[in-house]
Amino acid sequence: MASGQSRSSNQLVVPQANQALDQLKYEVAQELGIQIPQDGYMGYMATRDTGAIGGHITRRLVQIAEQQLSGGIGR
Repeated sequence: MASGQSRSSNQLVVPQANQALDQLKYEVAQELGIQIPQDGYMGYMATRDTGAIGGHITRRLVQIAEQQLSGGIGR
């Protein structure tokens, strides 16, 4: 699954964003000190870890959107 494919049934509104979201996932995990398995399968990870990654991703995406709406620059 490390090739950017996901088992999720969620579909992205902008499919080209998949690679950027994957990169963001790995950046956030690294910042939190959480190791994502090499095969990309997160099924054996602790729920607390995956939730922390998802929560930080959401915060970062909201922050980026707020900056764009206010006329600010990217991250």
